[in-house]
Amino acid sequence: MATASAVVSRRGNDQFRGLFSDTWAVQATLDAGSLVDGAGETDDVTVAGVALGDMVIGASLGVDLVGLTVTGYVSAANTVKFRIQNESGSTVDLASSTLRLVVVRMV
Repeated sequence: MATASAVVSRRGNDQFRGLFSDTWAVQATLDAGSLVDGAGETDDVTVAGVALGDMVIGASLGVDLVGLTVTGYVSAANTVKFRIQNESGSTVDLASSTLRLVVVRMV
């Protein structure tokens, strides 16, 4: 396994200034069902103002994903869909957690 070295990070909100005309920071409580290997679950969350063409650039949960992936996309006006997919090799039942999404609109 590769080891990251010489890692540089920068925290702040100015690096995207001028790139996005609007942003949404979304939080919702999620209690995902038990997922067997190879299964997924797609749900949606209402986010006022989002539109087709907006991008979900980040999706996370407040618990260890144990090999699951979380992705999101805008599927219609005011609707963001997110998918949790299990490719871990075993059944996973995540604890209730906070889902966080970052949605942006390009200039």
